[in-house]
Amino acid sequence: MSSNLGVLLTAAKVVTPYDKEVRESLAGLPKPPTLVAILSTSAAASRTYANFAKTQCENVGVKFILKETGAGKWREGDGSEKAGEGEGVEEAIVEANEDEECDGILVFYPIFGGRQDHYLQQLVSPFKDVEGLHYKWHYNMYHNIRFVDPKVLNSTSAILPPTPAQANDTPPPGTLKSILPCTPLAIIKCLEYAGVYNQLLKYGDRAFGKTVTVINRSEVVGRPLAALLANDGARVFSVDIDSIQEYTKRPKVESTEQAKEGSKPKRTFHPSHVVHGCNLTLEECLAQSDVVVSAVPSLKYKVSTDALKDGCIAVNVAGEKNFEETVREKASVYLPAVGKVTIFMLLRNLIRLVKYQEALKASTGEEATQT
Repeated sequence: MSSNLGVLLTAAKVVTPYDKEVRESLAGLPKPPTLVAILSTSAAASRTYANFAKTQCENVGVKFILKETGAGKWREGDGSEKAGEGEGVEEAIVEANEDEECDGILVFYPIFGGRQDHYLQQLVSPFKDVEGLHYKWHYNMYHNIRFVDPKVLNSTSAILPPTPAQANDTPPPGTLKSILPCTPLAIIKCLEYAGVYNQLLKYGDRAFGKTVTVINRSEVVGRPLAALLANDGARVFSVDIDSIQEYTKRPKVESTEQAKEGSKPKRTFHPSHVVHGCNLTLEECLAQSDVVVSAVPSLKYKVSTDALKDGCIAVNVAGEKNFEETVREKASVYLPAVGKVTIFMLLRNLIRLVKYQEALKASTGEEATQT
């Protein structure tokens, strides 16, 4: 292996300013917030995540309560034990929603998979959803609605009204920043640290000029990440097992009228991303990508080092290593994991949710409804 290797970036380096921010924010609250974590599966990865979350919460002064339900066991008539995956998880979520001492809810997925997990994600109150998986938060994210009036979260409408575009990330009066999914947001923060975002560009467009490949289009990581990057101006190739899509908020081709006139298209962009079909192969996407993010939960899957663009930034999100050991021979920066940053994004969300509750009470005298 060459001695001229790219930088090995660790999540511990990225997380430092957020550790400070979280501690300072917690010091300004009237009491430490309480995070209720619900473990309903015997999966080793979920147990590891639960233990890691507990340690990080206790280190910064957040009260962490772990409720184990689905990994519970019962004895059969012959004395043997059987695991009850997912047993009692729905009841535990409802109980946490109604618990006035609970400020945030963290559920460890996957449990059942598919639509049943999606149902559970919608069952968590948006006022307590530290993972940002409720449909109201997802709608905001996909439609590039960055700020929210807490009162509208009590509305039964699935669509929240957008707030005016801002020149910076300061929320307009009466609003707070929207909640974003923890892992995609953690990846964005890592890319900001690595210099992918250009601070000379205006807010909301600082990833302009960058081409990114995101491998995996799950609703937990891949698709939200592609949308966030595109909403910040990047051209994103979203790669899944059976297709490749292109995410961009800039028009791909000039209009018919412009074509007839022979004029160059005016550079404009949509307020939120649009999705196009893509005929490129994965190798063709990788060859032009400044950033490659892989989140494939498989020991066998590897991104070929030879296929990477020289000087790219490579980010591994899966528990398994998706890049070959030689990745740093091509990548200028390689980040093998983002877990610690994810936890601090979760804690930022928890603090923000406490402020949502405070703002709602101050403006209306209402308690948040648990829907």
